[in-house]
Amino acid sequence: MCKILRGGVGSRSARLEYIAESYRKEFYGMRLFGTDGVRGVANTELTAEMAFNLGKAGAYVLGKGGGKPLIIIGRDTRISGDMLEDAISAGILSMGGDVVKAGVLPTPAVAWLVRHEGADAGVVISASHNTFEYNGIKFFNRLGFKLDDAIEDEIEALALGGDGINAHIKGDRLGRLREDSGKAARAYADFLKSTLDVDVSGMKVALDCANGAAYKVAPMVFSELGARVTLIGDSPDGTNINDGCGSTRPEKLQAAVREQGADLGLAFDGDADRLIAVDEKGGIIDGDQLMYIAAKLYKSRKALKNNVITATVMSNIGLRKALAGIGCELQTTDVGDRYVLERMLKTGGVIGGEQSGHVILLDRSTSGDGILTGLQLAAAVTGLSRKPSELAGEVAIYPQVLRTVKVGNDKKLAYLHDETIRAEIKRIEADMAGDGRVLIRPSGTEPLIRVMIEGDDLGRISGMAEGLADLMLRRLG
Repeated sequence: MCKILRGGVGSRSARLEYIAESYRKEFYGMRLFGTDGVRGVANTELTAEMAFNLGKAGAYVLGKGGGKPLIIIGRDTRISGDMLEDAISAGILSMGGDVVKAGVLPTPAVAWLVRHEGADAGVVISASHNTFEYNGIKFFNRLGFKLDDAIEDEIEALALGGDGINAHIKGDRLGRLREDSGKAARAYADFLKSTLDVDVSGMKVALDCANGAAYKVAPMVFSELGARVTLIGDSPDGTNINDGCGSTRPEKLQAAVREQGADLGLAFDGDADRLIAVDEKGGIIDGDQLMYIAAKLYKSRKALKNNVITATVMSNIGLRKALAGIGCELQTTDVGDRYVLERMLKTGGVIGGEQSGHVILLDRSTSGDGILTGLQLAAAVTGLSRKPSELAGEVAIYPQVLRTVKVGNDKKLAYLHDETIRAEIKRIEADMAGDGRVLIRPSGTEPLIRVMIEGDDLGRISGMAEGLADLMLRRLG
């Protein structure tokens, strides 16, 4: 490798990219950073060595302002969190960065703390909604936002290749570790409480903390606000995160709401940046409905800038129609909360999110925040004097049918130029006459095309999806 580098790769950036690409092909086969950081099976794909290298690279890149970069680290409850936290801390310290170990905290807490404490960066060790054997590492910049692709690429290249960051720092230039002793959780809980401007004392709230990062903070916040709290998923043991509980498995919460006669149920995912709610009848309130309710609350306060809501292409047509009914426009982006945030920053929008329960309230937070969203839902129920089921029921959720078509990687975009396929898509859309849509999404990681059809008649759109998928398979498979 060294001979090739000396012989033909000139600039430092070119050398880094060459090294990174070589390592990717040999060990990973793809870009290390995905849409939400680096993620994999702990100690197999995401090893302590990799965490150490990411710590070194992150401290080097994010601390370019000079001096000792201060980096705050938070984590969820996975058993592998101890190993990865110590490893990435060691990498940061070896590059002269100082580390604050904030302990078990939601992802949005770290994003908020970076700004609140004037830190240079934040790190979250979590694999969100994945099962316990997975873990992940994601970075936030000094403004509390997830990193741009170009900065992630620079960190990745250095972490995989090591070029330029292997000099051994000595003496008093080494970083120091600062234990937090619970101060971060307390500060974040106080911030969350400050965002609520209505009285929720006496409200019966059931919380499913997914045995994850919210298990301490969420009960603290709602109890201190005077709510009567029932808890599920609040006993993490390192292996039970998201296990039959949380936002991906809300069945236990639905049952608890009915049994306890609760006014509201809130289910978080493992790192608590996502929320799926349950109404007083035990019905699900998804991310689309949460965004609508937030929009209605903000409009009542004259706080909805430009009357714009930002969501992804996967959001239901029912959301668009419901928003139009209250004088709001829905703008859509590619799938991923980072793309939602990018659009919001460009348009000045303050509410955005995903169907899966990531809701960004940009006037209060720089990332999706399940607890914050839950508080605003409680505020809407109280402030608008409506039951959760009534507010959610204003969004008529249309059925969606998803089919996959296996094609070669070289043919994933060929449907765009196939006149027969394009004509069939136009025919289906014309047949639905504004009460449905067709969405074609080539997979970014697999040799697949996903066909989604949405409409008001499940049987009808199922037939349409099957027919279109079969046509694409015949033409492209």
